Amino acid sequence: MNFINNYFSALWDLTIEMAPYLLLGFLIAGLLNGVFTKNWLQRKLGKPGFASSIKAALFGIPLPLCSCGVIPTGVSFHKNGASKGATTSFLISTPQTGVDSILITYALMGWAYAIIRPVIAFVTGVFGGFIADNYVLSEQINAPKCDDNSCSSCEVEDSASKKQTWFNRIFRYAFVTFLQDISRYLVLGLALAALITVAVPDSLFTEYVDQAWLNMLIVLIASVPLYVCATASVPIAAALLLKGISPGAAIVFLMAGPATNIATFTVLWNTIGKKTTLVYLSSIIGGALFFGFLIDYTLPETLYNYFLPITTITEQHQHILPHWLMIGSGIILIYLIIQAEVIRYIPQKQNSKTTDMTTYKIKGMTCNHCVANVEKNLGSLEQVTEVNVNLDKGTAQVEGQATEDQIKSTIESIGYQFEGKL
Repeated sequence: MNFINNYFSALWDLTIEMAPYLLLGFLIAGLLNGVFTKNWLQRKLGKPGFASSIKAALFGIPLPLCSCGVIPTGVSFHKNGASKGATTSFLISTPQTGVDSILITYALMGWAYAIIRPVIAFVTGVFGGFIADNYVLSEQINAPKCDDNSCSSCEVEDSASKKQTWFNRIFRYAFVTFLQDISRYLVLGLALAALITVAVPDSLFTEYVDQAWLNMLIVLIASVPLYVCATASVPIAAALLLKGISPGAAIVFLMAGPATNIATFTVLWNTIGKKTTLVYLSSIIGGALFFGFLIDYTLPETLYNYFLPITTITEQHQHILPHWLMIGSGIILIYLIIQAEVIRYIPQKQNSKTTDMTTYKIKGMTCNHCVANVEKNLGSLEQVTEVNVNLDKGTAQVEGQATEDQIKSTIESIGYQFEGKL
């Protein structure tokens, strides 16, 4: 009984500690989505070269896109003229962090970690873009480039967005669409962090796994194949730090975990090519390890203890915000997560009643950005009159005269796997 009480107490403390910064991060994410449209970004990333890679990394760092959601956006950039280097830089830097995760990192781990994350994302993104521009130019992304005179897919998002006001579009993206993408992973991350806090002995990493390089190796092996979004990775990393893991190993987890997973590998392999996928993985893993070793083995002890303290991570911000604000934000966050799950379920009921549409099975969709990408590209076909995509079931219901071969070609051109008609 004491274990259960301690677990839920730790879970509640973590939730209210994160909630104010999460809500602010969601709002800023909505503003970014409303101000920096995809079409505007695509026009800035067209020329090969170092400058395009730098701009792509700077654009990508604050955007709240996960490793799966960034893929269709990155491919869309390339289809509309972005260079190979800029596309690769964007794909590398974006999922490692975001404005929401930076705020949460500050809340739970301090300002030094909050600064280090975007710096590493920027460096690895620019490095990967440079390699892609100079060594894998011959490998083409498996997606047709848009023609300004004939490509209707670029116009779908704009025409749909005109149905909502700018204000409503920002808040819907921030507290519904974006929250739906990370809500389950956020809950899982909080649950795991609370479990680590209560169940893992304080002496595990200090007595049995006391070598920093071994910490980093274990964390890397565990984080690369699994999916954890940038925001959800923070409470887990903070809990591990309090249990004695090295700061460098925490950095490896924060950077490699959100940017890599098996599903992402598959889509990237088929979408941006083998060579570019290897550049993507080596830049993220190599960058995370490089900065991890830099922190653990070269930072002087005095600076180490000052900039990256490991004993007051969750305590140092407890008195900055009023307690009532933290509790109120926690309640609002829980309500929004429940609402996001309810909204996620409602369209399934509506779509299941549709009888005059053909249903196709699609593999590889993992978030609402995937849904929007599939709906946009299928909807751009002249023979298609309506498209309904169900994320949880991995299906697309299509109305119109488009053939199965046309549907298959469109789905595969944007990096997903077409598994046939149901």
